[in-house]
Amino acid sequence: MFNFKEAITVTFTLFAVIDIVGSIPILITMRNKLGHIQSGVATLVAGLLMTTFFLIGEQFLGLLGIDIHSFALAGSVVIFIIGLEMILGRDIFKSDGNAKTGSIVPIAFPIIAGSGTLTTIMSLKADYNAINIYIGIILNLIIIYAVLKSTKQIEKILGEAGLLVVRKFFGVILIAIAVKIFKNNLIFP
Repeated sequence: MFNFKEAITVTFTLFAVIDIVGSIPILITMRNKLGHIQSGVATLVAGLLMTTFFLIGEQFLGLLGIDIHSFALAGSVVIFIIGLEMILGRDIFKSDGNAKTGSIVPIAFPIIAGSGTLTTIMSLKADYNAINIYIGIILNLIIIYAVLKSTKQIEKILGEAGLLVVRKFFGVILIAIAVKIFKNNLIFP
């Protein structure tokens, strides 16, 4: 059942959708706001969400009376707000000062395990064996953990001016991604 090529394909597909490298400016912004990101908690919660949605995602949303498109729209609104914060330098997302809850929302969800990631995982079931999808999820979680742990070092390398430029640029990119997710999932009955 294990197929190396399938596992690598799933890994790279999820890596592209999660875009943890592109999320670095967002993560640094959130770390500065929270004071600390609990890398292990964020990675674990993101992994649990990915696994849960792989196993029972459509059924769970159906039980709540929520379709995939509504779920994606809600995630896009959160992503849009985070992008606005980055561009405007204003806090819309108010932190309660608890790094644990901030590591879960918005970091684990929707930044890491957002609607795009979760729907991609559910759709991979049609073409790939479960073990290869699990391997892809685990490999991505390892990368996510490494990136979350190294945000301070990345911030030092970029410097204050570099970080400001990157933050503004990725804020615009994040808003564009949110608009795309919103547009692609806006369905009129």
